[in-house]
Amino acid sequence: MASARSIVDIAWAEVPPGAPRREHAWRLLRGMLPAGAELSNPCPRCGGPHGPVTVSHAPFLASVTYAGGYAIAAVAATREAAALGVDAEPEHDARRDAAGMSGVLGDGEASVREWIRIEAALKADGRGLRVEPSTVGVAWAASAWTATVPGGEVYAGWDAAGPPGILVSVALLSPASPGV
Repeated sequence: MASARSIVDIAWAEVPPGAPRREHAWRLLRGMLPAGAELSNPCPRCGGPHGPVTVSHAPFLASVTYAGGYAIAAVAATREAAALGVDAEPEHDARRDAAGMSGVLGDGEASVREWIRIEAALKADGRGLRVEPSTVGVAWAASAWTATVPGGEVYAGWDAAGPPGILVSVALLSPASPGV
């Protein structure tokens, strides 16, 4: 398998205030996917159109996130990845920074970077915030990290380039991972 970073394409677009974010994200995805790919996002709980992105009629995975006026999209071929998640947050947010992140990921203070790593892994896992974020273990090594999701898998992750002032993290499950 190629380097995880080299098999995921990431793109972003600024979303004007009041504009439909999903339309911008899906426009990005359509530009990254082959012709004929169809997108949907059924909620796993209620079936409404607000769940994880699903690609049909093309062998690709997709994930989207929204942060600080941007739509951010990621895609990977299914021959290279069994699961994919992307998450992002503004590096600075006055309301969040004033409230702090103490207790968000268990005891003690958490960083925004820690939060988006866990969110990316939970998106890749497919259960999202139905899994308690504080139960996800993240280990950092060199320029990458791994996230162990209880009852799930171990996801490879890294912090990706993004729009100015936006932190982005990506999580990926290799098709060669146990249980896949």
